[in-house]
Amino acid sequence: MAGPVWKNIYRLSDDQIASLDEAEGKMEVLDISGAEEILLRMLKEHPDCVPVLNNLGHMSGRYLSEFEKAVEYYDLVLEIEPDNAWARDERRRYRRYLTYD
Repeated sequence: MAGPVWKNIYRLSDDQIASLDEAEGKMEVLDISGAEEILLRMLKEHPDCVPVLNNLGHMSGRYLSEFEKAVEYYDLVLEIEPDNAWARDERRRYRRYLTYD
C-alpha cells in the first residue's frame, strides 16, 4: 500500500489510514451505518485519535443531523488540540444549528 499523499502528522498506521479511507468512502456513497461502524470501532481502539473524532463529528452533523453529537465530538477534538481551527469552525456551525427553531 502506498502511503498517504498528505502529511501523516498523527502517525496513523497503514491499517488506520485504510480504515479511515474506507469509512470516508462509505460516507460518500451514503452507507452511513457502515461508516459509523468503522469509525466507532476505531474510536474504541484509539479514543484520542483526532481524525476519527473529526470524521465522527462530520458524519453526525452533516449526514445524521445529530448536531449535539457533532458538537460533542468536536469538543473532544478541541480538548486534544485546542488550536484545531477546522474543528472549532465546525463546532461553531453545529452549535448555531442547535439554536434554530
